[in-house]
Amino acid sequence: MSKAIYAFSGDPITFGHIDIIQRASELFDQLIVAIGVNPNKNYLLSLEERTQLAKTALANFHNVKVVSFAGLLIDFAYEIGADVIVRGVRNFSDLEFENSMFQTCQSQEITIESVILMSKSRLAHISSSNVKQLQQEQGLIHEYVPLNVKQALEARMSGQYIIAVTGEIGAGKTYVTNKFMELAQAKKIKAHHLDLDLITHSILKDLPQPKYQLIRQAIVQEFGKKVKNTDGSINRKVLGEIVFKDRKRLKQLNEMLHQPLLVRIRRELYGKKGLIFCNAALIGEAGMSYLSNNMVCLVKTEKKTQKRRLLERELTEDQIERRLKSQYTFAQKKSFFKKIIQQDNFGKIWEINNSGIGAEADIKKKFAEIIRYFGLG
Repeated sequence: MSKAIYAFSGDPITFGHIDIIQRASELFDQLIVAIGVNPNKNYLLSLEERTQLAKTALANFHNVKVVSFAGLLIDFAYEIGADVIVRGVRNFSDLEFENSMFQTCQSQEITIESVILMSKSRLAHISSSNVKQLQQEQGLIHEYVPLNVKQALEARMSGQYIIAVTGEIGAGKTYVTNKFMELAQAKKIKAHHLDLDLITHSILKDLPQPKYQLIRQAIVQEFGKKVKNTDGSINRKVLGEIVFKDRKRLKQLNEMLHQPLLVRIRRELYGKKGLIFCNAALIGEAGMSYLSNNMVCLVKTEKKTQKRRLLERELTEDQIERRLKSQYTFAQKKSFFKKIIQQDNFGKIWEINNSGIGAEADIKKKFAEIIRYFGLG
């Protein structure tokens, strides 16, 4: 049985590391992923944290075992009976370094072969240091690291604990979020309400930066002059009448708003610490559950209450029907999040029943579970 070892610091593990690990696991019967200690490095995460993050990220690899070690790699490889040391190389600088390491290992009178695996071009730019620099400036890192790592870095570097609050239209997402804010204030826990709908409104209405003005112009060009108000802002009611009648047009609008929305979300998140409740009706439909690391409060209510709330917004029966058809039902949202949590091997759903006299008690219960999960209470 062939046994290989792949060693790195893992501060933190990235998709670049995981790609090398996956390819190595297909070449050898057993692969030991060894998280090491370099006395010349200042680590953000402890050895225990780095090891646990790697274990979670690699849980689906059946022939991979994650361990930690200290001292010379060649000695550790010898003691565990490794036949090969796997090296991941991104560029010529890495190759030169790995050649030097190979020669150094040979000088220790232990003969263990090295196998070089070159990084794929689409992953070659990913490094642990790049990830940390991006997080420091509130950049998006979900394409660099698994979500369990993203969550750990948000907590450690930015002091942020992000939870999505979502559900069908009229389920009471804003009410639940406001209750969470009150509960956090009572416990003296810092908390913020990030309403993606309001952020979208600001893009459509009055953000003065040139790019947002161009986006509003593009929307008018695409959907017609009737969606434009006299002050240059977008008439959301008229635009809604167009897109909620046609799924393709709704998808088109969402695609136009996707990038500016992400920029504004980053701007809103910058410098905020504590619990961040991301109130977003379509976070699943838009494929943006990574923002909250698949941490989701899924709000539901009875149909009678839902309809009453929507009528109070002065929506007609036809408008209500179209809007309900344009997004997932509660069951579909739950199914989506369950699938994506399984796919990403990370995430959690808190269901909240916002119906009747028991709603407030359920909100309090789920809030208590959330702060326990994040170790804040």
